[in-house]
Amino acid sequence: MLKLQRWHMALLFGISVMVLSSVAFAYEAITGPTGVLYYNQAMAYQGYTLFDPTVACKTTYLIDMRGNIVHTWQSEYTAGLHSVLLPNGHLLRGGVLPYKKEIGYCGIGGAAGILEEFDWDGKKVWEYKMFIPNKEIQHHTFCRMPNGNTMILGWETLTNDEARKLGRNPLTIPTKPVMSKGIPHDRFWVDFVREVNPEGKTVWEWHIKDHIGTGPKQFDINYALPMPMGEMYATYDWSHFNTVNYIPETDTVVLNSRNLSEFYFINHKTGEMEYRWGNPSAWDPTAKKPSYWNDGSQQMFGNHCATPLKNGHVLVFDNGSERPQDRRSRAIEVDPKTGKIVWEFKTRHTNSFNSHRQGAVQRLKNGNTLITSTHGGHIFEVNPEGRLVWEFVNPISAGKAKAVFHNIDGLPFEAHIDGMANMVHRAYRYGEDYPAFYGKTLTPQGYIAGDDAPRFFRDYHEGAGFGAPAAAPAAAAKAPAKAPAEDDGSDGPTMNAY
Repeated sequence: MLKLQRWHMALLFGISVMVLSSVAFAYEAITGPTGVLYYNQAMAYQGYTLFDPTVACKTTYLIDMRGNIVHTWQSEYTAGLHSVLLPNGHLLRGGVLPYKKEIGYCGIGGAAGILEEFDWDGKKVWEYKMFIPNKEIQHHTFCRMPNGNTMILGWETLTNDEARKLGRNPLTIPTKPVMSKGIPHDRFWVDFVREVNPEGKTVWEWHIKDHIGTGPKQFDINYALPMPMGEMYATYDWSHFNTVNYIPETDTVVLNSRNLSEFYFINHKTGEMEYRWGNPSAWDPTAKKPSYWNDGSQQMFGNHCATPLKNGHVLVFDNGSERPQDRRSRAIEVDPKTGKIVWEFKTRHTNSFNSHRQGAVQRLKNGNTLITSTHGGHIFEVNPEGRLVWEFVNPISAGKAKAVFHNIDGLPFEAHIDGMANMVHRAYRYGEDYPAFYGKTLTPQGYIAGDDAPRFFRDYHEGAGFGAPAAAPAAAAKAPAKAPAEDDGSDGPTMNAY
């Protein structure tokens, strides 16, 4: 009997070892290195990565493939929430304006208030403020259009009486202020889009309040997230958009709602919704709603960064937050013509890629996809087959560079679910031939995690001999003196980079 028990234990141990060796391609850890963790030089899309740490940091960073800083911009405001590099070398950046913790101010995640444009040398050349207490505030994102105009995502207020007149069930309207980020809220903050010209004049607006109803081309003001997810989400932060994008070929505005878990195509001329995808239960009474352990007909949960691609598809960061069946994040590519997911990326271990909120995706010129997993400050690139080719953990934690993160770098759970002090809302990769770099010398100015920090991507390959060849030593990169004869700009913001 004893021999049988020993044989059984040995068999179980053998199976465990076999299972671990065959599927343990990711892991969970409480401490870990920062900076560039992996770099397959042959397969990665070569260029420079732009990002803004969003916690207690006013610096925008441009780094090379090896994690060396090649350029920075400084603002007087913390990021609200990201930047884009324009083809002329200017930086267009959102910023968080100071606000008071009293009724009339917006304390919803993503509230910002100002856009700033800096030239390459850091001089401010343009700004636009959208910040009026009790009325409106810019939030999350923006889009510089091919004609030079800028589309800006904003929240505007609806009083309780106005919401009731639009059809909101009075029983779901709070009878006392709702607290968020220490600010009391006594009215709805609902989404709108404003297009302004270079002089700051409004030339077009779209308001969700003008499209409320229960039809397939309307927004149901009574579709709300469950109260346990947060009283603001279920009440005053009803729609919570986080994306505005533009498709010039079809004159289409692309919007994305985290709370309704859908993306939308809006006709720029008529303002009418022409397409929606992600959550039929948000508008179709016959659709199957999610249950305790079933997604129902809902396909995205808490999604961000709906990005139109040149092939007509849409790339989306599907957070998976509160998903009943499979609570993990993934990047998905959707074909609007068929409504099918034609590509996706997710990790085998959920802790290796999981951002409860925020997140971004960018399709690169070589077909790879750059993914920003916000809550861990985790930015990585995968090829079409889902192979990792570049991986980076932002080392800037609450404004300070750290070579290794510990438990203390996580934000308190009650302040931000699963958030780290190195969060990055969106990152963008710009190819070496991007027009912004013409005539610029991009000299490495030191490793972003600190010159004394280990270069894990280099030491790992050289010391262990695993994976891709080690990347070459850092060196100054001289950008092209002039633009190539033709550039489609697919990795630049004017061509739907976000």
